[in-house]
Amino acid sequence: MKKKIIVTGGTGYIGSHTAVELIADGFEVVIIDNLYNSDISVLEGIRAITGVTPKFWQYDLCDIQKLEEVFVAEGRIDAIIHFAAYKAVGESVRKPLEYFRNNLVSLMNLLEMMERHNSPVMVFSSSCTVYGQPDTLPVTEASPVKEAASPYGYTKQAGEIIIRDTMAARPSQKAVSLRYFNPIGAHPTAFLGELPQGVPENLVPFITQTAMGLREELKVFGTDYDTPDGSCIRDYLHVVDLAKAHVTALQRMLEGQNKSNYEVFNLGMGKGVSVLEAIAAFEKATGVKLKYSVTDRRAGDIEKIWADPSLANRELGWKTEISIEEAMETAWRWENRLKNKE
Repeated sequence: MKKKIIVTGGTGYIGSHTAVELIADGFEVVIIDNLYNSDISVLEGIRAITGVTPKFWQYDLCDIQKLEEVFVAEGRIDAIIHFAAYKAVGESVRKPLEYFRNNLVSLMNLLEMMERHNSPVMVFSSSCTVYGQPDTLPVTEASPVKEAASPYGYTKQAGEIIIRDTMAARPSQKAVSLRYFNPIGAHPTAFLGELPQGVPENLVPFITQTAMGLREELKVFGTDYDTPDGSCIRDYLHVVDLAKAHVTALQRMLEGQNKSNYEVFNLGMGKGVSVLEAIAAFEKATGVKLKYSVTDRRAGDIEKIWADPSLANRELGWKTEISIEEAMETAWRWENRLKNKE
């Protein structure tokens, strides 16, 4: 019998790519999503790639009665992968209370359902924002969790603490927090990709929309940072590589390979790339010149961060395989497909 996995936020960017990898590995996928920052058409993309349309519940995780309905209706649930959250750093600075309420209440409701319905395993979508601005680079899992630079970062820090302490009180259950660095790109088929609502908060969809002529120009937020070219540095990894890490972490727990019932892993390429270098990688991969200008720093941004992914490489047997140029090329193909669908 196939193991049944609930994927919250499964019509979102990372969630949809993970649903594809789960289906490819023989899991049954059930998606819960309120479509706050995604679109129901994503299910068509999943079906186009896999031949399977996952079961879909359009519910808000903050409504515990609705969530109870899902768990009762679905019966045995072998694991939960929890993506659903508000995720924009800049927006979180403007709307802190909305971020705290949505991201933490939804998580606590899920943990309650895990206990009520004996669902043994959770994979949590965390973030490198938990590290704040690190004193030393690259970042390892032993690096101190510092003052977050945004309310979004605080919700990930608090989420990890909530899960850690809950697992300490539930020795029969297991959880992993995956601290992502910066996912980019799209599925190589171009049937799935990043689909921001309104003005993109992330760099790569802003790059592709600008290249497509949907945006007048790209704004580079600050070139006066203490970095080689003055722009912020991040660790970009392809979304398919990231999705595969979720399946690997899930299988590790289901097969009893975990070292403790709560583990944490960094997921990144292990290389810092500046905003200006990312622009250059897009131009090289696509042959399209990008119009951009420099503006002031953005609230909530940290200067530089990249991962030491060696623990995930060793313990999960996972590593990134797709280059930043390939990632940019897939993002551009996805943008072109969106344009052709209009």
